[in-house]
Amino acid sequence: MTFSLHAFSTSDTSFDVQASALEDVRPHPTEAALVQLGQAVMTELLDLIGDTALEDVQTILAESLIGAFHSAAGRIERDADRARDRMRALERDFDGSEMADTELQEATTSARAADVAQAACELVRDAAAEVYTTATGDVWTPWRGSRRGTQLTAAQLEAKQALRAIEKRRSADADPGGPVVAFRAAPMADSGVDANRIFDALNWARAQWPDMALATTGAKGAERLAIRWAQQKGVTLVLARADFDRHGKAAPFRANDELMALEPTCCLTLAQSLDTGRAAHSHPFGPALNLAQQASSRGVQHLAIRARAA
Repeated sequence: MTFSLHAFSTSDTSFDVQASALEDVRPHPTEAALVQLGQAVMTELLDLIGDTALEDVQTILAESLIGAFHSAAGRIERDADRARDRMRALERDFDGSEMADTELQEATTSARAADVAQAACELVRDAAAEVYTTATGDVWTPWRGSRRGTQLTAAQLEAKQALRAIEKRRSADADPGGPVVAFRAAPMADSGVDANRIFDALNWARAQWPDMALATTGAKGAERLAIRWAQQKGVTLVLARADFDRHGKAAPFRANDELMALEPTCCLTLAQSLDTGRAAHSHPFGPALNLAQQASSRGVQHLAIRARAA
């Protein structure tokens, strides 16, 4: 029997232990090395294109780089799923022969190795995304599907997948899980005073429901601030994206329907920036007002985020 060249130490993370347990003669990169790689590639990209003509497409390039690791993790996950399907078939038809035992061990090893490779891609992805956010203030989120959380980020779910899970739990008459707090806000409500009050409201919600999940549409501006808060706090994020290709101008309101279908315990809204200068040049954000109205009509607790009392 052979073992990984990586030796166990007190500094080993769960990833390092999982990688070492594969008993592969080839060493695995440590978690620290993978995180450093993600930080380095994003830092190199931003440093290279900053203050150049490519700065205009910095967002596209950076998000595409992060998305490449996210896509790779998804492809590897599908390989792992196929290996697990083969494991189940081999276990079902196991006849006790040496050949069957060898095939089952190979399928098991393949699935475990794919799980580690997927986790490695996710570590690089999340480290690159963290550098991107720190450097630019923008938050990367996958356009489609969910994202499994690592120690760097909380899990992120697609609203449609979350809804299917809720329906599955309901049909099984099981515990519906942690409460959902829905949040919608005006894109321009991302000034310093807005951010402070948004974080105050979200911290209050988390104090009320420690195992809460945050549901929002991922729109730019204020809702991206809320996503960043969720990442920093390790709060599960549920995204109900507005599908403009399918629903046109009604897309933000259809996204609200998805948020309400999640059966939120509470809805938080900020329809207009609390910055007096910005508020003077903008109108209340219709989708935030619509979510507030839906919450009121359905008897769901709703709190409008307001400025601190003088």
